Amino acid sequence: MARNKYDIDETLEKDSEFSFARLIRLKKYIAAYGRQIGLTAVIMIISSLLTLLAPYLLKIAIDSALPPAYGNIPLIILLSLIMLTAFVINMFLLKIKIKTMSRVGQGIIRDLRSDLFRRLQDLPFSYYDSRPHGKILVRVVNYVNSLSDMLSNGIINTVTDLFSLVMIVIIVFTLNARLALISMAGLPLLLLVTYIIKINQRKAWRLNSAKQSNMNAYIHESIAGVKTTQSFTREPVNRKIFQTVTESVRTTWLRACRIQFLMGPSAENISVWTTSLLYVCGVSWMAGDNGITVGVLVAFAGYIGRFWGPINNIANFYNSIVVNMTYLERIFEVLDEPVIVKDIEGASELPKIKGGVNFERVTFSYDKGIPILNDITFSCEAGDTIALVGPTGAGKTTVVSLLSRFYDMDSGRALIDGVDIHGVTLKSLRSQMGIMLQDSFIFSGTIFDNIRYGKLDATDEEIIESARIVCAHEFIMEMENGYNTEVNERGSRLSVGQRQLISFARALLADPKILILDEATSSIDTRTEMALQKGLDKLLEGRTSFIIAHRLSTIKNAARIMYIDKGSILESGTHDELMAKQGAYYRLYTSQYTFLENL
Repeated sequence: MARNKYDIDETLEKDSEFSFARLIRLKKYIAAYGRQIGLTAVIMIISSLLTLLAPYLLKIAIDSALPPAYGNIPLIILLSLIMLTAFVINMFLLKIKIKTMSRVGQGIIRDLRSDLFRRLQDLPFSYYDSRPHGKILVRVVNYVNSLSDMLSNGIINTVTDLFSLVMIVIIVFTLNARLALISMAGLPLLLLVTYIIKINQRKAWRLNSAKQSNMNAYIHESIAGVKTTQSFTREPVNRKIFQTVTESVRTTWLRACRIQFLMGPSAENISVWTTSLLYVCGVSWMAGDNGITVGVLVAFAGYIGRFWGPINNIANFYNSIVVNMTYLERIFEVLDEPVIVKDIEGASELPKIKGGVNFERVTFSYDKGIPILNDITFSCEAGDTIALVGPTGAGKTTVVSLLSRFYDMDSGRALIDGVDIHGVTLKSLRSQMGIMLQDSFIFSGTIFDNIRYGKLDATDEEIIESARIVCAHEFIMEMENGYNTEVNERGSRLSVGQRQLISFARALLADPKILILDEATSSIDTRTEMALQKGLDKLLEGRTSFIIAHRLSTIKNAARIMYIDKGSILESGTHDELMAKQGAYYRLYTSQYTFLENL
């Protein structure tokens, strides 16, 4: 797929024009903090009212307290004390608002990120197969972080500013309707400018979002593949690629900022022009009988300054919405991603299994129209060891992935002990299976933590015994802190073989009834593998096992060997039976044996 590359811009699955519907989707996250937000809104409305006192008190001082001669000193002192008290109370209320809304904003961010993480945990393998992991990571970290300020301050400030605007409009129309109309003459022009800017702004930020996603994907890919990069001395080439990627981010960001920064100056200029017009008209009308005094004009100037302040704030908040709308699109795209592999309605718990497995006419394809498995049918008894062999890409791993329901088959069905796995819960299915893939993943933490991963209530003694059985105990004890040794993410401190042995111990500890080993011994040296064989016999004892192996010597004793190629089971039988047929398995085995003899 095209999006599975760092140099291809992502396109939204469901594109749509700018809409407040996405903001409304945030309602469920905001509602959880309704009490704190409501309290803060009341506090800010009181704060706004206190702020609006100043121009009116100044009008009283100019028109009533200053003339005649020395003025009304007691009234001036009273007005000053009222203004000072309002200022102190306002500062206290602002402190409460900042602390409360910071907690609310970060709480909403936490909840949104948690929902994203839960969704990512539930999405099937096919979702991760089709896009770089860096482009997934940027949604959970960068895009959610970008919403922080808007949710922490933007919403409550906008509510407060809207209240202030309503109160200012009422006050100025009460003072003088003609001047009030002059003061608001610039609003239609501001609305037109805002509309023109926001169309281009949204497109610019969406493009920048795609470029940032590309950069994140390339960084993730480069870090994951740094050993290969250094092995092939490809650093100069990678630096050039990264320079190209980051230049795209820089260019699109600067263009988006140029468009965004048009909003503030536009609103500011319209504000200055309107205020200038107010002074010209106000001064010229003072000579007539228009009810305009110096105090009224000064109060108007104060209120109009406060009128355009909220207008600018709302314009900036609108800017923030337009910018963050792009990120919300990406975030909600993940939250809306369908969980294809999930519990069906009415799914039942899979009873404790014995391990009998049946595949009935199973067909599957990763890409529509290109089948990987075609009408596969087989069965095995509980406790059987089944080996899957064949050329690379034949569908061996796909068989065990379908049995684990990492993917859902196109047609046919798989049964365990006669129960269709499609009708049972994923947890009840997978909790009774042990799966070791080719890439033995080791998590950051101690070796104890990694082995205990599949059975959280396991004791230290049980963990150590599992490690002994699979021949991991010796090398673990040679490490500085034994089982309490901290290992890095992906087990970079450990060799590939050591990682596989720890994974063996993890699988044995879980004690599954069905065990899947996908190239589980591919990175273990022959000597260790021979020592491990007893542990493997213990691991396979009493459970149904599916083993995928290219080393055919390791599966000679399997109850049945199935040779898979071109989506079908070409041969099936024991090692001796297949050798006697002298078919595909015979040719594969003899060619490998001949190769090893010639080494």
